[in-house]
Amino acid sequence: MGGFKVMLVDDEQEFATTLAERLRMRGMETVTAFDGEQALRALAKDKPDVVILDIMMPGMSGLQVLGKITEIAPGTPVILLTGIGSTTEGIAGMKIGAYDYLMKPLQIEELMDKITAAVKK
Repeated sequence: MGGFKVMLVDDEQEFATTLAERLRMRGMETVTAFDGEQALRALAKDKPDVVILDIMMPGMSGLQVLGKITEIAPGTPVILLTGIGSTTEGIAGMKIGAYDYLMKPLQIEELMDKITAAVKK
């Protein structure tokens, strides 16, 4: 497992930084963005293999960012992160183009499996 370029987008900087480190330890190349605008700027410069995107962010929501990603980088798989009890947003995201969604707190092995499946799809 590993070898993929993953973009992590989450306004919780400590969470995103820690998750990026855990993915790097498993052989992934990671890029982090802490809001939607930053993510879209980074995406315009360098296309990742998969985007891990938090739904609940201030400013531009994860679903708004997802809509933009499907326009500027069609075919890039996006895995949404939802909080406990917000599966409705995850399902809504899948209807507009997300590959899948996961609930926080994450299990790293489940995330790794989803990343691998999304990239190979």
